[in-house]
Order: sequence, then structure tokens, then C-alpha cells
Amino acid sequence: MANTADTIIIGGGVIGCAAAYYLAKRGASVIVLEKSDNIGDGGSSRNGGGVRQSGRDKRELPLAMYGIEHIWPTLSEELGMDIEYVKKGNLRLGKTEKHLEILSHLAEVGRSCGLDMRMIDGKEVRELNPYLSDEVIGASWCPTDGHANPLLTTLAFYRRARQLGARFITGEEVVKLRKIKGKARQAVTKDGVFEGEHIIVAAGYGSRAITNTVGVDIPMSKKLLEALVTEAEPQMFPQMLGTAEADFYGHQTKHGSFVFGGSSGLEGVNLDNHRHLATSSITAPCSCRGIRKYVPKLADAKIVRTWAGWEDACVDGVPVISFIPEVPGLIVACAFTGHGFGISPVVGKLLSEMVLDGKPSIDLSALRYDRFHAKI
Repeated sequence: MANTADTIIIGGGVIGCAAAYYLAKRGASVIVLEKSDNIGDGGSSRNGGGVRQSGRDKRELPLAMYGIEHIWPTLSEELGMDIEYVKKGNLRLGKTEKHLEILSHLAEVGRSCGLDMRMIDGKEVRELNPYLSDEVIGASWCPTDGHANPLLTTLAFYRRARQLGARFITGEEVVKLRKIKGKARQAVTKDGVFEGEHIIVAAGYGSRAITNTVGVDIPMSKKLLEALVTEAEPQMFPQMLGTAEADFYGHQTKHGSFVFGGSSGLEGVNLDNHRHLATSSITAPCSCRGIRKYVPKLADAKIVRTWAGWEDACVDGVPVISFIPEVPGLIVACAFTGHGFGISPVVGKLLSEMVLDGKPSIDLSALRYDRFHAKI
């Protein structure tokens, strides 16, 4: 009976921890199985901390908007830990007319969904953030976006879920799912079997191999992203920054360090060399060249460390958050394509509703697994 719970969650990242918290909060028994020896060892601890609505696909934008309006503002108080949430806007910067075309389209998409987002010129950009280069000729501006600390957010959900009775088991790799009488009932690990009425698979790219064991394939690939953190600098600006072509993004943390993420376009050349998420000698220098162009004041900032992480990139760019009709009892939440942290609290809440109420309170039909089925 020790290996039995109402819900088995596979994946101890921020999504799994959030789902565990919201389920335990409503009295459900939960077991979370994490392959790594550490909670949040995947993308949850290797992201830029953006809590944004701007630049999102229409299909996932309602989740981001709900989370920012109803969950993020009081989450530190609810979880009993300062997660360093800052709601001071997002500037996506442009330096060319082509950049402005890209940003204008993103702003139109946001506005069509009711988001407060608009284009601003270079003068207004520097009124909001005087540290930005004169090369910036415009930006999209979303004042309700922000950022938070992904490590602390994951830890806060984990700690509070445990306090409410959720059980977390690390170093427990799930090798397959097992159906009983046609229903997903068991998660089989290298060391045991765990059984529940519902199984949630929220294991990032690792979800694909797990769901394959019951004939379900999520069309996603893994993409390497790298990030860097600087020494503490005097407080300069509170906004989350990004660029039109998403070559880098980042923000200044509460204690002064800057966290920037990005890519060079060459990270996938030899993925075999990145099995252990070692950083390359390519990406950080590439990101730094861009950062210095946009924020000249940071030209002499010292990098403390760099790190790498896997993005579980879905073929159509948005996540799969779905019941699996072919396998009753199975719910998947993966393929977040680098957008997962900002919507993690609302996704955790919706997953708990799918288990306990039979349906989520926000329409997830556009994120269903069956959108990949052949149309006949």
C-alpha cells in the first residue's frame, strides 16, 4: 500500500510539484516520482524565469493571462516563501525594420486576445529603461509581464506539497506504464511498481519514451539552450528583456545578478557531446555580444557561471496538456517548448482539476493530444 496513491505524478519539476501541491491542497493522496536525485533538476532549474504573456501562441495565451491575473501576485504568500516575483513588464527589443514587423505581429496577436500590449518607439523604450542602447529603435511593451525565481518557485511548490502530505521519491526512474483492464494504473520503475487511479506524466522530453510504452507518442524533440548569470550589479532595471528574434532574454534578479539565456543556432550540431548538459564555448560568448549591443552598461560585467538545459520542443510550438482518450487514467503535461515556467502554477491547478473534477476550468481543447491525429 505504500506504493499506492490517488494520483501518481511522473516528473519532479515545477509542473509536477505544482500539480502535487494543488492535488494535496484538495485532500488527494499523491506520489511524485523523479528520475534525478534532485527535485527540479531539468528545465525547472535551467530557465530564464520569465513570467510572460507577450510573444505566446494564441492557444496558450489564456493560461498565461489567467496565471498572471489570479495566481502569481499572491503565490509567495500562499506558498510561504518569497519566490521573487516581479511584475514590471516585458520589453521585446528591435533594432531593424524587420524586427519591428515581427514585434508588431506579436503585439497584434496579444491584443486580439485582450492583452495589454503595444508597440513603442526608441524614445519611449529609453524612458522606460535608460540603460538600453540607441541602436534600439522600437519594442513591444507588455506592462503586466514579469519574472520570478524558478529555483525558489519549484522549491516552494515542493515544500508546501510535502507539508500537505504529498510523497516525493527521487532517484526513481519510470521505465514503463502498465494498463490494467484497459486503464493506466501503474508506473513501473527499475525498483518497484506504483499504482494510482490517475497517472500524470510531466517529465519534459523524457515523457515521450514513457508514454511510448502505452502506444502514445508526443511529437517533440529536445533542444539545448544555455544561460549565464553575472556577479551582482547595482540595481538597474526591473523589466524582463527579450529581442524580436529571441536571440537572448533575461532580467536582473532581486540581489543584483543578471540572468540571461539564449542560443547561437549551433547548439544542435553535435548533441552527443551534450548528454550531460555541459555548456559549450560558443553560446555564452554569442549571447554576450548581443547583450553588450543592447545594454552597453553590462560590457564589463563578470560571468559567475553558465549552465545548459533541454527544451522539450513540440512540433507545433505549444504544449500538450491533455487526457489521452485511448488510455483512460493517463494525463500528459509536456512539450512546453521553453514556455513552461511562466504558466506552471496555472497548469498545476488545471491538472488537479482534471483529476478531481474530470475537466479543467480553462478550455484546453487547443492543447489536446488528439490535435496530431490524422484528419480523415
